[in-house]
Amino acid sequence: MEKYISDLKEKVGETRSDMALLDAAVKACGPTIYKSDTATVAASDKEELARVKKGFIAKKLGVTDEAKADAAIADAVAKYGKSVRAKHRPVMYYLIAKALKKGSVLKG
Repeated sequence: MEKYISDLKEKVGETRSDMALLDAAVKACGPTIYKSDTATVAASDKEELARVKKGFIAKKLGVTDEAKADAAIADAVAKYGKSVRAKHRPVMYYLIAKALKKGSVLKG
């Protein structure tokens, strides 16, 4: 959790993060955060972003509007910083849920 909190503060610029939402985002990732090749999101990989759209945005958050999903991903990438190659999956999910105003859905 510390590395995600650190990323939100240092890379995203959030001084007061929603810890319940971050915790829910970590849980939504499941075991993927424990494998080095799936712990991060490759924002430059179109297939990876399609998986995020289908598996997280559509399935977990219930958002099927492609334009909204694309805008939320673009917003998350912009906030995280394009120069940051290793974008931690829970932080990306957190930012996407916030952008879509679906934090309550994720928190369940």
